[in-house]
Amino acid sequence: MMAEQNMQEFIEVLSSKAAVPGGGGACAYVAAAGMALGAMVANLTTGKKKYAQYQEEIEELLSKAEQLSKELMTYMDKDAESFEPLSKAYGLPKDTKEQQEYKEAVMEKALKEASLTPVALMEKILEALKILERLSVVGSRLAISDVGAGVQLCKAALNGASLNVFINTKLMKDTETAEELNTRTDALLIEGNELADRIYEEVVDAIR
Repeated sequence: MMAEQNMQEFIEVLSSKAAVPGGGGACAYVAAAGMALGAMVANLTTGKKKYAQYQEEIEELLSKAEQLSKELMTYMDKDAESFEPLSKAYGLPKDTKEQQEYKEAVMEKALKEASLTPVALMEKILEALKILERLSVVGSRLAISDVGAGVQLCKAALNGASLNVFINTKLMKDTETAEELNTRTDALLIEGNELADRIYEEVVDAIR
């Protein structure tokens, strides 16, 4: 389980020749860190008299942020699991017509599976951004910069995860499925980036 590795171990494996973790696993880790910053802001806000009117909501946001951060960490392994069949498919022989047809069929299935995981990760990241959006309003003003930092981490992870979709859909022969995945990814990119930029700009305005 990658989530159980310490930071140094993860970085060492990430920088090695090992097939996994790669960009997808790194994006999941970064997104989890971004959401963890949101949980930190909620922790720094809860119980403070100045934010008593938001206490119940802060507790709810804290619970959601902590759970979502854990879920995002699981995508470090989910990404590796979805990439393994594709990695093996690349190595299948294609000397005969039968082998070629078999390899194409296996590749097509593996490419789809390897695309679905980053799409799901992007959906989780969008959830994280929405939590950060609310924390930018009700969270402690002393920690508002951490909301902005969390947003930037989630934004980077969102954009990075999309690349793992596009590199796979480009190779798919099922153009209809590829287009569906691309359309969903584009929609998540637009919504997520617009939201992230808006929150970040509001944070900057609040602290400068």
